[in-house]
Parts: sequence; C-alpha cells; structure tokens
Amino acid sequence: MTTELSPDALTGLLDRARRDYEALAARGLKLDLTRGKPAPEQLDLSEELLSLPGGHPAVADGVDLRNYGGLQGLPALREIFAEVLQVPAGQLLAAGNSSLELMHDCLVHALLSVLPGAGSRWADEDRIAFLCPVPGYDRHFALCERFGIEMIPVPMTGEGPDMDVVERLVAEDPAVKGIWCVPKYSNPDGVCYSDETVTRLARMETAADDFRIFWDNAYAAHHLTDTPVEIADLLAACAASGHPDRAFVFGSTSKITFAGSGVGFFGASAANVSWLTANNSKRSIGPDKINQLRHLLFLRDADGVRAHMERQGALLQPKFAVVQRILDGELGTTGLATWTSPKGGYFVTLTVPDGCAKAVVRHAAEAGIVLTPAGATHPYGDDPRDATIRIAPSYPSLPELEQAMLGLTACVRLAGYEQRLAG
Repeated sequence: MTTELSPDALTGLLDRARRDYEALAARGLKLDLTRGKPAPEQLDLSEELLSLPGGHPAVADGVDLRNYGGLQGLPALREIFAEVLQVPAGQLLAAGNSSLELMHDCLVHALLSVLPGAGSRWADEDRIAFLCPVPGYDRHFALCERFGIEMIPVPMTGEGPDMDVVERLVAEDPAVKGIWCVPKYSNPDGVCYSDETVTRLARMETAADDFRIFWDNAYAAHHLTDTPVEIADLLAACAASGHPDRAFVFGSTSKITFAGSGVGFFGASAANVSWLTANNSKRSIGPDKINQLRHLLFLRDADGVRAHMERQGALLQPKFAVVQRILDGELGTTGLATWTSPKGGYFVTLTVPDGCAKAVVRHAAEAGIVLTPAGATHPYGDDPRDATIRIAPSYPSLPELEQAMLGLTACVRLAGYEQRLAG
C-alpha cells in the first residue's frame, strides 16, 4: 500500500537510496539472474547419468537401441512420464533433448502441412495469430516472431488466462489458431490453472477448426512445497468436450536431470501423434534412444521421479525463501513493489511502479547485476506498463543470490523514489 509522503521525506528516502546504490556500484559485482538455469548442485544430483547405461544391454522390448528407428521413443520411459504429464503412454512421444524443439517443429509442420481437422496449411492463410497470456514466456513469443505469427496479449489472472477474453477472441476470429499455456507454476507468475479454466479451454467454441492449445507443462514436477499442486487433465477434458485434437501437451526432463541432455515429450490425440510422427520421420530416423535408456535406468519409475524432484526442491526452496525474505525486508513497507510467492516452478515476478521496470534493469546492469530485459515477459518485448521484472533465483549460490537481491531492491528504491519525487 502506497504511503503519502511529503516532498522532504521523499527527498530523504531518495538520498538514502542513492547512497545505497553508489555503495552497490562500487562493489564491482558480476551477478546474473536472467534465466532459470539449474545450479551446478542440481545437475550434480543426476551425475549417475554419465556412467549409464554402463554394462546394461542397449536393448528394450527386443529392440537394439543403438540402431535406427523407434520414433515414438522408449515405451517404458513414456510410461513413467505418462503420469507426470497426464497423457496416456500410447499417446505420448519421447523425442530429443528439449520440449522447445518440439514446439518449434509443431509450428513448422502446421505451417507446411495440414493439421488434423484443418482445411489447409497455415502457410496458405492470409493471417495467423496466437493468444499470449501475459506475463508469459519469452521463448514462446520468440517462436511466434520467428514465423511471423501475430501475437495477441491476454491478461493472466490467479486461475490462468482471462477466459472471458479468450473465449471472445477465439469465437470471433478464425485467424486465431492457438494459445500458449504454461498451466502449472507458470512462467513467470507461478500461477496454476484452475479446474474451471481447463474445462473452459477444452469446451470453448472456436472459429478456427484447427485451433490448438500449446500446453507447455514445463514445471509439472517442480514443487516448492510439501503439498504439490494438481491440475485438471486437459487432454481428457478436450476429448470429453468433443474436441479431442485440440491439445498439444509438451514436457521435458530439462530441469529434472541434465538441462542440455534431457528428453522432450509430446502428448496429444492419436491423430495428432500420427501427424507429428509422420512429419518427423522426414527429418529423423529416430531419437537418441541411448539417452532415453540412461534416463529410464536412472529414474526407474514415477516414484523415482518424485523422489528425485524432492531432492531438487530441497535445493531450490532456500533460494526462493531468500528472495521472499529480502523483498519483504527491503520493499515491504515502501509501497514500491509487489511480488509473487510461487508454490513451484522457477521464477518470481516483481511488479514495480508503472514506467520503472526499464530503469530498474538499467540501474542493476550498471551495478553488475544482469536481469532479464524489461518487457521480455510480453509479446514483442513490449510491456505496456513497463512494470514487470522476472527474477530467476535458481542458478546463483545462496550468498550470490542474497547480494543480487539486496542490489536489486536498492535499484527498485532508487528508480521508484526518483519517479515519485519527479511526479
């Protein structure tokens, strides 16, 4: 809550903020809070992967995994992640090392080949648009920009995208072909979609017959509390609503095991899976099945995934606690910021006064603290309010994170009090 202050009081607060910032800049810091990368300690939890499969036979279900083939991936690994991603194993593909490449390929294939239920390729349409809940994930937006897909921002609520807006836009505009969704511990707000939101997404009427929900369930297993949040099963809801082909479900082990050497997953209706498999067969004769075997031997089963993610959570929880403690201690009574307290995922959203985010990021960079660019959480890098900053606590050590957060809050006070006094 903003407290009304006299000009003299504001001047005093700004003077203190400037002194704090000058002391910060003099320290010569080199800290990075830009991306949600796993820390080395998190990667160490999966070190056993480097010695696998060892002497284990490279054979599964009578198939030599060293050879070509197996476009759907290892059945046993798909069984493990069927539960995690809420997709029947028979409708789940295990592919390359990331889900981002699967999202990329789905866009390319939709542009160049006809989707199930479509009358033509997207490339033959005059205009293609996607709904983009904001704040959202910059890599989703980058894919749209790469392929010339128009982005339409949709406000996020505490239960997911504003469904009144979504339902109106998809019903009135046949050019709207999809929506980006991070349904669990969303990037960057940590929002978990409510059952009602999932139901409405599944049953809504769309002007485009080939509308797709790009359901990026990147943080399905990434809990920060002892009570994991559960979300409704989108794929089942779409089938029950008479729209079985609507959902594309994506996930990966990128932040579960090795970020650069994981396994990406795609789940959908049988028709969609056949469509993607047929298209992928033109560019690959099969995924890295030895890497999939490594993951199968390491994780073993769904209980193994849960146990591994409890160890991951134990490393991340103290970092998120540091972020919350410093934000509350340094900004809690200033009225200069609000922030999220996620129950999972990799990010915290910091909201500063309108018109201040770029100034905060600039001040931080000049003091040696690199943040995600202001505006990255919005399509085209344009946050109309210039108010949203994404914090990624995972990679720095605890001492580095504490320094970075104290520095960031000093920058918020400097930019905020400068703006208030100018106003």
